[in-house]
Amino acid sequence: MIAVAIASLSGGQGKTTASLFLSRLLASRGYPTLAIDADPQHNLTTYLGLELQPNQPTLLEVLKKSVPIEDGIYPVEGSDNLFLIPSDDGLDAAADYLSSSGVGATLLLRRLEPVAEAFKFCIIDAPPQRSQICLTAIGAADTVIVPAEASVKGYGSLVRTLDLLNSMRDVKATNATVLGVLPFRDRWIGNTQTLESRLAVEGMKDEVENELILPSIRESEQYKKAINKRQTLSELGHPDLEYPFEILLAKIESLLQQKVQSETPV
Repeated sequence: MIAVAIASLSGGQGKTTASLFLSRLLASRGYPTLAIDADPQHNLTTYLGLELQPNQPTLLEVLKKSVPIEDGIYPVEGSDNLFLIPSDDGLDAAADYLSSSGVGATLLLRRLEPVAEAFKFCIIDAPPQRSQICLTAIGAADTVIVPAEASVKGYGSLVRTLDLLNSMRDVKATNATVLGVLPFRDRWIGNTQTLESRLAVEGMKDEVENELILPSIRESEQYKKAINKRQTLSELGHPDLEYPFEILLAKIESLLQQKVQSETPV
């Protein structure tokens, strides 16, 4: 299983949008995919249409090992290959448990071990704060995608997220690498990119290697429509807007091939 954390240390950067469309695309291509909602705001859980009952286990119970991990995994309606470990408001309580566990940054990684053979990919929607939950989400990842709004705020979020990742790597709390930076809400007027968006994306290129800058998610109401209707962009008649996720899909498939080759006996 390849685990991908979608992480950005500010709200409104497109984490849940990226998590949702990427996990749906992977599942639609036939890959058994596990989505994990690691954000106490639980937007991914809502967008995937899961309505939890009061006593149903969530990521909190999985982290605390109150239930077997299998009991915290739910099939997503309308997708044969997509499954979810959901979140709710109670996930905030995981912070104290993680900080007192002594292995907080690697705890989610350990909890996922029993189901790692059941899925090809795991997409983790991390919270937008430098929190214990964010640390364990990144700690479980093989690679990280950083969505960043094409704005001054987005550039700042990217810098802070990269700093967190580097600091975790320095203390060996994760081996995750950056798969790509995903500019979000890239604003265009007709065929002209706005000055703010252009400058923000250029700033992002100064922070990472140019090939890590992914095609932008342009500002469009079609993403909201697809989320609300629980459809793909192609089903709505806008396959062009799926291009950033197609590029991500190719990158993630490449990681899977590399992993398979490395584990194949010579």
